[in-house]
Amino acid sequence: MTVEMALSVMAGARVGFLLLCDRDEQITGSVTRTRLAAVRDSAAYTDRLRLRDVLAADGPPGSTPGVLALFR
Repeated sequence: MTVEMALSVMAGARVGFLLLCDRDEQITGSVTRTRLAAVRDSAAYTDRLRLRDVLAADGPPGSTPGVLALFR
């Protein structure tokens, strides 16, 4: 999933925090909408940048209300 797609999903679901999971449904990381927006606005951003490349420890899983889990 690209950064733009993740931001779109987050806006539609009205969440500010995504948990990223592997194919075994194990949490592999988390990212916030703020973090993704900062990446999108950076000079290094390209439309091909994948969400898995932006993994960030922006807080412990479940620390933000309205968590949506995505499987990659």
